[in-house]
Amino acid sequence: MISKIFVRNFYTSNSLSEIRKLARLRVVDNSPLGKQAMAEGKPPKVIHVYNKQSVGTTGDMVLLAIKGEKKKGILVGVVKDQKPNIPRFDSNNVVLIEHNGTPVGTRIHVPIPHLLRTILKEKTHAKGADYTKLLSIATKFL
Repeated sequence: MISKIFVRNFYTSNSLSEIRKLARLRVVDNSPLGKQAMAEGKPPKVIHVYNKQSVGTTGDMVLLAIKGEKKKGILVGVVKDQKPNIPRFDSNNVVLIEHNGTPVGTRIHVPIPHLLRTILKEKTHAKGADYTKLLSIATKFL
């Protein structure tokens, strides 16, 4: 007797080189929520990018869906081509923050661009949030 075998092909998309909706990111701080999501293989996805172009770049704030929760994050490294003097990364990196701008974790494990200091200072004055704590928990700068 011949048995029929049904094979289903499952496809997943690669990481996007642009930070848009549904782009997957890598959490690079030591927050418990981020570590648990990355260990389970369910990285956070972008729900919204807080800028006028709706394409995120280094220093932009994003709204994430992570483990069934909504969290905000700051992009600290992206794959897409950057402006001069801003390094390009191999993965799209994000640091989770609270609604008032304080980071959830206590340490950032990857190097972040040195020019992120000036980018976040400009956004701090415009938005009223304080991102100096985010810069102080970074251990390495490029």
